[in-house]
Amino acid sequence: MTVESTAGRKPRRSAGTKSAASAGTTGTKSAASRSAGAAAKRSPGATGGEPELIQLLTPEGKRVKDATYDPYVADITPDDLRGLYRDMVLSRRFDAEATSLQRQGELGLWASMLGQEAAQIGSGRATRDDDYVFPTYREHGVAWCRGVDPTNLLGMFRGVNNGGWDPNGNNFHLYTIVIGSQTLHATGYAMGIAKDGADSAVIAYFGDGASSQGDVLEAFNFGAVYNAPVVFFCQNNQWAISEPTERQMRVPLYQRAQGFGFPGVRVDGNDVLACLAVTKWALERARSGEGPTLVEAYTYRMGAHTTSDDPTKYRADEEREAWEAKDPILRLRAYLEAAGHADETFFAELETESEALGKRVREVVRAMPDPDKFAIFENVYADGHALVDEERAQFAAYQASFADAAEGK
Repeated sequence: MTVESTAGRKPRRSAGTKSAASAGTTGTKSAASRSAGAAAKRSPGATGGEPELIQLLTPEGKRVKDATYDPYVADITPDDLRGLYRDMVLSRRFDAEATSLQRQGELGLWASMLGQEAAQIGSGRATRDDDYVFPTYREHGVAWCRGVDPTNLLGMFRGVNNGGWDPNGNNFHLYTIVIGSQTLHATGYAMGIAKDGADSAVIAYFGDGASSQGDVLEAFNFGAVYNAPVVFFCQNNQWAISEPTERQMRVPLYQRAQGFGFPGVRVDGNDVLACLAVTKWALERARSGEGPTLVEAYTYRMGAHTTSDDPTKYRADEEREAWEAKDPILRLRAYLEAAGHADETFFAELETESEALGKRVREVVRAMPDPDKFAIFENVYADGHALVDEERAQFAAYQASFADAAEGK
């Protein structure tokens, strides 16, 4: 497995300097890219028919040393590790509560992130406050890291708002339902901040299925040509609804980056430390003017694509059971316990906090007010429009007909 940059161009960004890793390497692979390839090849996480990938924590919770990526987690403290564990536990509890609420008829739909907590929390905690995040509709863990109240995520799925939070308040864009389109938005935004001279970066999330969309490939091309400070973070959870990855592509997903001229890296998506380290590396490349990176987080969707889907129709129980043994939360817990970084008091207190979060989510969702029926006509045009006024009047008459029917008119 190679993880290398084929981009030989100089950065077009107006601010920031090249990182030490890339200084003096214009026209060749950067030192970081060469090291990334070597690290991937020697990764101990791949056994048998499994793919080679970057890993810092084995499924059994044993720490693996890696010369390239260890520096990106060298300053992590036991408190930080407990924080990552807390993030994963609470985001999983929120996700489970949302699934239950949908089953009870409180939400119209829900897209679960079960099994993908490490990829989301690790990458989310790698971002800086001034970075901008473009999610799809499954990045509940990333939203947690960006400080978005989890209950705000549920308004759209309940049908009472169009998102529920100010994207600029947390530099976290509204959820995007159209598959893959957010990668173009992210690339355009990255091109803009580069022209403004900012030293921040952009990260765009998408799935393996979205990687087959034209919008994603266009974003790759624009990002490469303009050397945009963007990280493309793909959560390869093995299934695009009912379509397995082997029916979507003939080469490993991360290798697609080579054709566009920027590095691709495959990381163990169930290893929160590896996801944190690799994403930090990729974001630093972006900020220092080295352009895009494709990060493929190799993980698994433990549940359904959405609550309207039945995964038992297209995948075997044995497959899920094999991935359950790689559970990202159990993996970090094993490491915390073995290293003496967490005791039963910590886990008990976290369980209490988890119960409180679940209770709050249920209460908030059931108390959400119905939306204003006429809000859909607002902000369609900046200065209003005669056709919208006509449609609003027609809708008002339609609504009034229900009142008339109730009164027997």
